[in-house]
Amino acid sequence: MLPRELRLRRAEDFERLRYEGKSFAGRMMVLSVTPNDAGFNRYGFIVSRRFGKAVQRNRARRLMREGLRLLHPRLVSGYDLALIARGGMQSQTLSGVLPELERLLKQAGLVVES
Repeated sequence: MLPRELRLRRAEDFERLRYEGKSFAGRMMVLSVTPNDAGFNRYGFIVSRRFGKAVQRNRARRLMREGLRLLHPRLVSGYDLALIARGGMQSQTLSGVLPELERLLKQAGLVVES
């Protein structure tokens, strides 16, 4: 679980991401990124009701959250990120979601290669 201070919770934050953020689309998810003034990354997860029933939506949220938790130490700080689930994620496991998430983060220029 991500600590509370690393999560986006306010509607204004999501609106700012929507209008000012840059988006990167994949088959399973869309990544929206914008700089913040916090000095650390904050993450938000969006899964529409059209995605499926509550069990499917919660599973998609857990997969995205766990993927970001694993990649968090390798990311550049100072950004707000929102992950929006797409239908292609419904039958995936973490091993299927992780490569696409990493590809989107690299495309956004947020992964620090060590």
